[in-house]
Amino acid sequence: MPRLRVHNFTLSLDGYGAGPDQSVEEPLGAGGEQLHDWLFRTRGGKEMLGEPGGSTGVDNDYFRAGETDIGATIMGRNMFGPVRGSWNGSQWRGWWGDNPPFHHPVFVLTHHPQPPIEMEGGTVFHFVDGGIEAALEQAFSAAGGLDVRLGGGASTVRQYLRAGLVDELHLAVVPVLLGGGERLFDQLGGAIEGYGIVRFTGSDSVLHAQLARKPQQ
Repeated sequence: MPRLRVHNFTLSLDGYGAGPDQSVEEPLGAGGEQLHDWLFRTRGGKEMLGEPGGSTGVDNDYFRAGETDIGATIMGRNMFGPVRGSWNGSQWRGWWGDNPPFHHPVFVLTHHPQPPIEMEGGTVFHFVDGGIEAALEQAFSAAGGLDVRLGGGASTVRQYLRAGLVDELHLAVVPVLLGGGERLFDQLGGAIEGYGIVRFTGSDSVLHAQLARKPQQ
């Protein structure tokens, strides 16, 4: 059965998924770019950038797992870009250039829908104003029997966790202190009690925690 999966969601040691003062110049907030240094040192991360080399081992294995059997992605509007409110004819097409790394349909949560944006390499951005369940239904339909990846940011993942809709959650904890920003585990109430850790491992750079939704009794 297709699943909703969160992969390579990186947190600082003090629990932030992005730093403070996010902006066009610093989309991950002040200091937030440090969170993903580990990912771009892996062989898979290097390949995504069109570069040679990169490390193998557990970090690369987790990167690869996040790309495997994924047929569609869901993300929040903040992850897609900095435009707020009505699009007003904005020409913004994402942070990733003309050929984004998804290569499948991407569903962006928004209160202001606009027509889909087709990109090179098979990525098509769809803008969904019907809520998280509507986006998930459309993503599963588009994924053609494969899993759906929940990309983020933290507020979007929290919404799906609160609704009990996330099947698997991979967290990568890095030895960085941001001191502020956006936390993943705020305002979840008892929702996190529905998940358990199924694997906990690490490298010299990252601690990986893999959680899964507990079977219903």
